Amino acid sequence: MKSKDYFNEVAPQWDQLRESFFSSSVREKALDVANVQNGNVAADIGCGTGFITEGLVERGFKVIAVDGSPAMLNAMRQKFSGQDAIDFRLGEAGSLPIPDETVDYSFANMYLHHVEDPLQAIREMARILKPGGVLVITDLDQHKNEFLKQEHNDRWMGFVRDDIRRWLHEAGLRDVSVECVGENCCATSSSGKESAEISIFVASGVRKSIGEPEGAR
Repeated sequence: MKSKDYFNEVAPQWDQLRESFFSSSVREKALDVANVQNGNVAADIGCGTGFITEGLVERGFKVIAVDGSPAMLNAMRQKFSGQDAIDFRLGEAGSLPIPDETVDYSFANMYLHHVEDPLQAIREMARILKPGGVLVITDLDQHKNEFLKQEHNDRWMGFVRDDIRRWLHEAGLRDVSVECVGENCCATSSSGKESAEISIFVASGVRKSIGEPEGAR
């Protein structure tokens, strides 16, 4: 099953599933790390049903919400019915439907381990940032829980933090940081015989301004 097919299938119950995996404190940590300011434009990449978007809208943001699953976007539209601060867009990780230098913040929550090419996905999320804009990724540390690949269509078994750090630098970001969220992602296999508690990291970086030297960190 492809990621898009999986998420189309689980979209109706995604909010309930997500709550069993991790809490809203993950979102609060991401927003805190970004040091978000009210009234800016943000992108929620791999938005699902709007976990990150919800926190952004509450803070007065305009949000471009992108997902590869039409069913997820439809569920999100219903959830935020009447909310005119959200621009819903269908798009893929390797070629986001957002022009260069459009947003002040780019967020991706539990998205990277589902994409085919994580570095390309990070480059795209950096591309859409205005100079000085902030990219924040929350995702799983490397683990060995194979049932997550089989049952949830994970492409990657989490990530080594040094790889994430290197990819953010390669995408042209400075002030790169990768730290622990302080919460685990918890899941149980459909058979009930396997379970996982995987630490969650939050990674961030700032897009370099015009004329800023390549070596700037």
